[in-house]
Amino acid sequence: MMTIALAIHGGCGTLPKAEMTDAEWAEAKAHLAKSLRAGWAVLAKGGSAVDAVEAAVLVMEDSVHFNAGHGAAFNADGEHELDASIMDGSTLAAGALCAVKRIRNPISAAKALMHRGDPLLLTGPAGDAFAQTEGLDMVENEYFSTERRRKNLASMKIRELVGTAGEASEAEKHGTVGAVACDSHGHLAAATSTGGYTNKPPGRVGDSPIIGAGTYARDGRCAVSGTGKGEFFIRYCIGHEIASLIGYAGLSLKDAADRAIAELSAHKIGAGLVAVGADGTIVAPYNSEGMYRGWVTPDGLVHVATHADVEVMGQA
Repeated sequence: MMTIALAIHGGCGTLPKAEMTDAEWAEAKAHLAKSLRAGWAVLAKGGSAVDAVEAAVLVMEDSVHFNAGHGAAFNADGEHELDASIMDGSTLAAGALCAVKRIRNPISAAKALMHRGDPLLLTGPAGDAFAQTEGLDMVENEYFSTERRRKNLASMKIRELVGTAGEASEAEKHGTVGAVACDSHGHLAAATSTGGYTNKPPGRVGDSPIIGAGTYARDGRCAVSGTGKGEFFIRYCIGHEIASLIGYAGLSLKDAADRAIAELSAHKIGAGLVAVGADGTIVAPYNSEGMYRGWVTPDGLVHVATHADVEVMGQA
């Protein structure tokens, strides 16, 4: 029996501490802890890594604090287009959706598509239609809207007009949620979900639904979920790159993940990820002011963080 492991992220480039009240920060951390407990409950009962990462991501998709599901960013037309993917490291099976508009929890639709087996990726209306035929919860696009995201869109529109869009904080621009897990059978899985970045062109697709970029899992190597400027994660195939550095160059999970983040840092973009190795090792590197993140240690303690300090939130 393997040591079970679980880690999550809620996006890099968290807000400066002064931009939310203490109560709001406490709630965001509580939602991270809730996500970890949901995923850990699956693993502790002998459940699969795939089911665990879905359970963890579902909680964050339903939280107002993260850019996925309810709380997703607005595109330039003032709509929400959601991306998500999930991958089973034991079989390399995967499912993904991009630019969907009506699926309450895109990660569950990605998992249903993975179980169907073919196709792997659906886009836009086809993804929404698939989810509806699967009996998943469907909502109006307005369901995903929050006041903070409206303000972010207004701010980015102004920045675009005055030519300062490049100066926007990582938190203003984008965010993602993700989870990685190792189950008691040693199988790995990864899942990622996002609303993209604020004021993105309609139809834009980032790395989150691209297997090998923002999401990757392969037994014996690692499972990875990334957050940051997706175009660069795609160019570097970050998830697959980390697995390759482990498999072909013999690097440790930490060294491989750190090298990947260093590559992205050279482009002066905010980037982060969570990854779990074949032995249950967890890493969560990032290069921005902060990253919503958390993990459960082998003794069952829940750890969450937004900036540098890590807080223990009790037992899972």
